[in-house]
Amino acid sequence: MFYHSSKLQYEVRVEKPNPLFAKMLQQAIGGVEGEIRVAMQYFFQAMGARGPVKYRDLLIATATEELSHIEFLGHAVALNLEKAPTSMQEEAAKDPVVNAILGGMNPRHILSSGLSAMPVNSNGVPFDMSHIYATGNIGADMLANATAEAGGRVLAERLYNMTDDPGMKDMLSFLIARDTMHQQQWLAVIEELGGLEAALPIPNSVPESHEATKHSYVFLNTSLDKPAPEGRWTSGPSLDGKAKFSQAKAEPMGQEPALGKARPDSAAQKEQM
Repeated sequence: MFYHSSKLQYEVRVEKPNPLFAKMLQQAIGGVEGEIRVAMQYFFQAMGARGPVKYRDLLIATATEELSHIEFLGHAVALNLEKAPTSMQEEAAKDPVVNAILGGMNPRHILSSGLSAMPVNSNGVPFDMSHIYATGNIGADMLANATAEAGGRVLAERLYNMTDDPGMKDMLSFLIARDTMHQQQWLAVIEELGGLEAALPIPNSVPESHEATKHSYVFLNTSLDKPAPEGRWTSGPSLDGKAKFSQAKAEPMGQEPALGKARPDSAAQKEQM
């Protein structure tokens, strides 16, 4: 169950409407780094959360906040479209804003949405839920969430650098700050559960008998003409404290794949049978 306030979570001001920037803002709504993605990801993780109730509550609270971000970003898109001409014959077409139509404005903002936001990315591709990660494993989900917030923060900073509108910069500075908090909170859950050492490998409930452990901590160099890239991953204790990292040249250990003859009823050529 959800409630709604008529006021936005954060103030949205646009001093100079810019239809091209409205198109760019669509990425923060319906892009893979956007707010629809994280809102749905946290909702579905919450619906599958087992264990301490506080983690479900944390996910629900943040999912609901992300819906608030969609709402004020949608308002920002609409405000940036306010002076967009709706026909090439308008007097407004003499305004420099027409360059946005000729040079990159999303025509669907006129043709489909009536100068308002849509659930699409900056290329106009609808969000399709293909980047919703909800495994039912709290360790895997928290790492996915921290990564999602990192991508969102990268996007918000790029948008910040694309605009000179003070209102848009102010709104984006709020989003950058919230992405900071959300990264921190998801990693804090992992720390509270014992840190990466306790969480790794994910899932940490897999019996050792299920794993060919002699391959678990070996970096395989697949390059024919370069040595292995040396780093924390090639020597020293593993992050879970269970072994030591090593490296080896990747060598084929399996057989040459050969399927033999085709079945008579497989509709293959006679020569294959």
